[in-house]
Amino acid sequence: MLLKGAQAPSLITFYHHNKPPLNPIVPDILTLTSPMRTSLFSSSLSLSLHQQQRIHFPEPINTPQTLHPISTPKCFSTSVEQLASDSQSEGILDFDENERETFKFDDDGLGSSGAGGDRKHLDAPALEVKELAELPEQWRRAKLAWLCKELPAHKPATAVRILNGQRKWIRQEDATYIVVHCTRIRENETGFRVYKWMMQQHWYRFDFALSTKLADYMGKERKFAKCREIFDDIISQGRVPSESTFHILVIAYLSTTVQGSLEEACSIYNRMIQLGGYRPRLSLHNSLFRALVSKPGVIAKHHLKQAEFIYHNLVTCGLELQKDIYGGLIWLHSYQDTIDKERMTSLREEMRQAGVEESQEVLVSILRACAKDGDVEEAERTWLKLVRLGEGLSSHAFVCRMEVFSKAGEPMKSFETFREMQGVLSSYNVAPYHKIIEVLCKAKEVELAESLMQELVQSGMKPLTPSFISIMDMYLNLNLHDKLESAFSACLEKCRPNRSVYMIYLDSLVKVGKFDKAEEIFNHMRNNEAIGVNARSCNTILREYLSSGYHVKAERIYDLMCQKKYDIDSSLMEKLDSVLSLSRKVVRRPISLKLSKEQREILVGLFLGGLQIESDGKKHMIQFEFNQNSIMHSILRRHLHGQYHEWLHPSCKPSDDSDSDDIPWRFYTISHSCFDFYAEQFWPRGQPQLPKLIHRWMSPQVLAYWYMYGGHRTSSGDIVLKLKGSVKGVGRVVKTLKSKSLDCRVKRKGKVFWIGFLGSVSTWFWKLVEPYILDDLKDLLKAGDPTLENNMEELQNMNFDSGSDFDEEASEDSDMDSL
Repeated sequence: MLLKGAQAPSLITFYHHNKPPLNPIVPDILTLTSPMRTSLFSSSLSLSLHQQQRIHFPEPINTPQTLHPISTPKCFSTSVEQLASDSQSEGILDFDENERETFKFDDDGLGSSGAGGDRKHLDAPALEVKELAELPEQWRRAKLAWLCKELPAHKPATAVRILNGQRKWIRQEDATYIVVHCTRIRENETGFRVYKWMMQQHWYRFDFALSTKLADYMGKERKFAKCREIFDDIISQGRVPSESTFHILVIAYLSTTVQGSLEEACSIYNRMIQLGGYRPRLSLHNSLFRALVSKPGVIAKHHLKQAEFIYHNLVTCGLELQKDIYGGLIWLHSYQDTIDKERMTSLREEMRQAGVEESQEVLVSILRACAKDGDVEEAERTWLKLVRLGEGLSSHAFVCRMEVFSKAGEPMKSFETFREMQGVLSSYNVAPYHKIIEVLCKAKEVELAESLMQELVQSGMKPLTPSFISIMDMYLNLNLHDKLESAFSACLEKCRPNRSVYMIYLDSLVKVGKFDKAEEIFNHMRNNEAIGVNARSCNTILREYLSSGYHVKAERIYDLMCQKKYDIDSSLMEKLDSVLSLSRKVVRRPISLKLSKEQREILVGLFLGGLQIESDGKKHMIQFEFNQNSIMHSILRRHLHGQYHEWLHPSCKPSDDSDSDDIPWRFYTISHSCFDFYAEQFWPRGQPQLPKLIHRWMSPQVLAYWYMYGGHRTSSGDIVLKLKGSVKGVGRVVKTLKSKSLDCRVKRKGKVFWIGFLGSVSTWFWKLVEPYILDDLKDLLKAGDPTLENNMEELQNMNFDSGSDFDEEASEDSDMDSL
């Protein structure tokens, strides 16, 4: 039988249908990284609500080219599904309003919905399956009909046991019929389960048409992880997936907000062109481009090379270039640290030749580019065009103009522009205030800056931290230490703790000789996980101790800096050498690294929560990745960055010479033999695994870090932990938890197990882990508190009250491990 809508079989070669490859210039790195400025301040709950907007995934890391991840593409779901977005009430942003500007589309021509429906004539192989009535044996027809009825009605473990009971007679043709029948009745999950089961049988032969059909069905339902798994199976068999599979998988990734999905969509799109030699539909080009420029500029700018690649493909294929493609590219170029003026001029010329008028968004992008190097002449020409356009001026356009005058050394013109904006616009955000206060503080216009700061505070706009930092830095440079202390106190009242603010205040205290107060502030920074210390703050307090003759305290700071592998200022080494020699110590730098007991336990908890290991072939490194939308992960990120500072790769350490708090959302350690043990236990052969001896390591501290990294508190106050691994491994974890009087229920969703502690059990779990939970996270994670909303995608429609999906008997069945 030929399935409806299938086409005649076609010969699959490296390039389908003799289509020549596009041979495009592919970017070596699709997404670049730069540490993002982190600010944990908010003056009230209104700030955190105000900040809960656009960040969907963590920025990628610049991993050294010699490193190769242990995890294969098949394991993508480990990274992108491990940290689905938390409750948006926990949202936190790390850049100001000006950086949150997104590209504004002039029309719906680049809509993502079009690509989802543009599948009618996509290339796909035909799948031939015999009808049930065509089978000669009556008993076989009866058994297949019974299986088609029973399998969708049972849980995964039971369905596998039923299939195992049919091994004596079932053949590939029979299993194929069951899979196809399941897809016909829209039981695609059951069809996928049967497909995975048949792959483990000795008689299995790879069926390209069946794999393609099932992958397409899973992708259409937006089950991107399962679609990707079949996609990778096809490639592992030496075949090239069909055009339909490529197209549908890209759309499936674009249709989800799970972290990393956009990067994976780009990867599949590039392979569609390079590996398959296909020419994607116009709607697919447009949908992917729209997704790239729909992020805030500070994030989207890293996608410039991918956007240029899409533009190249559109031109090469002779497809229509819509005006938003031109505008989006100019917009991306305007956010780059180094502006490519020639490219922007070229794009503007192409727009002119195509008869496309420069929109307001394009003109603002040009103004933004002018602000990078203070090109007043071009900025003024662009400003006149914006005014003549008659579409109204945005506050962001005024901010760019203020920056232009500031770079040109004309701060008063920036101030005039700000006042002009206030007269023209009836409403605007906090970004213009941040910019004009920054400009005036750099110009040391004290009175104007103070009056505008007071005006900002009275306006009720949030956040205030960037402007407080500008004001305090100006006071420090002008030696106005009394005013600086007043600003610091006001900042503490209205904003959340911030390391940059504390660093400026610490410098001021040291400068005026208030050593006792400086020591108090330093100790507070060290003990507060939301602030923390760095090499610069340690050197500041060390210099104070050495100059004041507090040698014992200086030795303690020296020991701390050695432990954290902080660099000691060369100007302090001679004095430090003499101090340490008096106490019969030798000034030395630790050569060998060794994990402490606390660091080892933390790693075990993080691995249970989804932490990953990568390899350079001989040694291994730990990759820390955090959810940008979660305030829990924001605080935990800072704590872990400090906890493993001495192990971090140099590229992942913020500059010690700056006040910046820019700890990346994804950072990694150096490659070291100390991590070999964890690779063997938790990531053997590049696959996540739960060790056989896990019961020996599940201490309260391990459980606490598992909870903070991979756990959640539900809206009812229960506690849920995420776990990935085989059924046997999960069984060992559940058994260990029960031995600690932690009765739990287990729900399974795809390859992820969710372990739930309900009611009084969650309270007992909390009592175990509370001593190890970070102070700033206790209110967010405390069991039994129903005030926290939880909108996680992966927890939706998951009811722990219905019992457990986990079957301890099934955990002994090896056939379940890969289903």
